Amino acid sequence: MKLMDIGRKISELRTEMNLTQWDLAEGICTQASISLIEKGELDPNATTLYQIAKKLGVDVNYFFHIGSTPRLDYVYEVEKQLRELRIMQKYEDMMRIVKVEEKNPIFYRDHARLQYLYWHKSIYYFEVKKDYEKAVEQLDIAITLVPAVNRAFTEHEIEMIMTRGAFEYNVGHVEEAIHVYKKVGKVLEESSRILQDKSIKSRYYYNLARAYTKIGKLEESTALLTKGIEWGIENEELYTMAEFHYQIGYNYERMNDYKHALEFLDLSIALFNLRSENPYKTFLAEKRTRFLQALKVSP
Repeated sequence: MKLMDIGRKISELRTEMNLTQWDLAEGICTQASISLIEKGELDPNATTLYQIAKKLGVDVNYFFHIGSTPRLDYVYEVEKQLRELRIMQKYEDMMRIVKVEEKNPIFYRDHARLQYLYWHKSIYYFEVKKDYEKAVEQLDIAITLVPAVNRAFTEHEIEMIMTRGAFEYNVGHVEEAIHVYKKVGKVLEESSRILQDKSIKSRYYYNLARAYTKIGKLEESTALLTKGIEWGIENEELYTMAEFHYQIGYNYERMNDYKHALEFLDLSIALFNLRSENPYKTFLAEKRTRFLQALKVSP
């Protein structure tokens, strides 16, 4: 067991869970001791390491495998591949990787890593198998693998909660989806953390606003989308800017206010066109023509 490896991993897990050194030390040891452990300058005794592992949500044996696992970069590469496949909606390829890595001790000995696999498995069941019950079951397993006691949710866990919201929205349980997204909002508001993946907050704004639109709360939706746009500009996070503007335009369309609907549609078209690919080009152009016809303006 290499002290530097142990210390580095403790620091990584603590940061992921939004705990300060003081938070981790509470009830275990001093903050100074945690600092030295993370630097690899202090060898924690068995009791201290067990208590640290418990607070970080991993089995203490996990730390004994770190020194003999020289390829943690392999874990990060697997996670990167799964993320890319998920975004590209290549779910069959994604599931093939999950099935292989479930048998890999690097994953099944680390509940935080195994959690990531179960999350993607739940998405596969929902998107490919169209099995809502199984998808929810797998997602619940993922979320509860690492007990959220005396710690903040990791960014991956926040995304998992949003995935649950997406499941509910897509099967028509819109009120339940709103409840789930509000839970995400509460987690984000209660934490002073600086998100490594800023798109998480953008997606929170967009998904909750879209759910409000679905149940006819158009003003609430537009207000939330406007807040999302302002937050994105302030934080240089442009991930969903095109979607934000489109959804505001759609809200105005629902209100038969085609003047403002066209204004935001045009903004969304300009933003979508900045992307390397725009699969909505024909759809947006056709909608623009309908708006112009409604306004009795020549294209």
